[in-house]
Amino acid sequence: MNTQETFISHLVELRTRLIRALLAVVVIFLCLFPWAKDLYTLLASPLLAVLPHGGQMIATDVVGVFIVPMKVAFLVAFLIALPYVLYQLWAFVAPGLYAHEKRLVLPLVIASSVLFFIGMSFAYFLVFPVVFKFMASIAPQGVAWMTDIEKYLSFAITTFVAFGVTFEVPVIVIVLVRAGLVSIDKLKEARPYVIVGAFVVGAIFTPPDVISQLLLAVPLCLLYELGIFLARFIGSGAKADPDSPAAEAGEEPRG
Repeated sequence: MNTQETFISHLVELRTRLIRALLAVVVIFLCLFPWAKDLYTLLASPLLAVLPHGGQMIATDVVGVFIVPMKVAFLVAFLIALPYVLYQLWAFVAPGLYAHEKRLVLPLVIASSVLFFIGMSFAYFLVFPVVFKFMASIAPQGVAWMTDIEKYLSFAITTFVAFGVTFEVPVIVIVLVRAGLVSIDKLKEARPYVIVGAFVVGAIFTPPDVISQLLLAVPLCLLYELGIFLARFIGSGAKADPDSPAAEAGEEPRG
């Protein structure tokens, strides 16, 4: 099989796996469709719980009361299907990996997914109640504090992504060390810059109050230290495993 035929076969396989992943998301979305409104209510419950005098959210867009719950249902469907989506990605790249790479990549994919969900849960159950309670307490007298459902969804997604990515720090550190791109000593030397960067990130991706910034910056610093601690046990990937295809063929590992 020549290079062009190999490239086309890879594209066909990639298309097939993308279609499978998309179908999984769509099927789950259709199952969740009847409960789209309930899912949005669940998402908004941390804010609704602190709105004074039984306050409500508003919809300034004519079709917003329909579109926004649909977006929430699709997001939930994607999160539920995420393990299957990652499996399709894994099945596509696995044939091109050495044995030692397969043993490392699969646990990292699983760990990164779990950590992302933990980061989202941290934001929903801890950060949201603290931030919204603080905002409700500083609202001026006589001001009806309400928000548009579309803007709230945008805020929630931004916060989920920020905390989800923050909780990926240990995986990122381990990958950098394993790939030989940086040493543990260099990571230790970078601590002051990481701390400053953590508070800058907290200031950018959280509301302008000290509490919410601390709730992002402090976990980021702690997770950075956790990544350094775990990287000690995994070590550098400069040498191939004896049973890897590269070692058997007398080749150097890729990348």
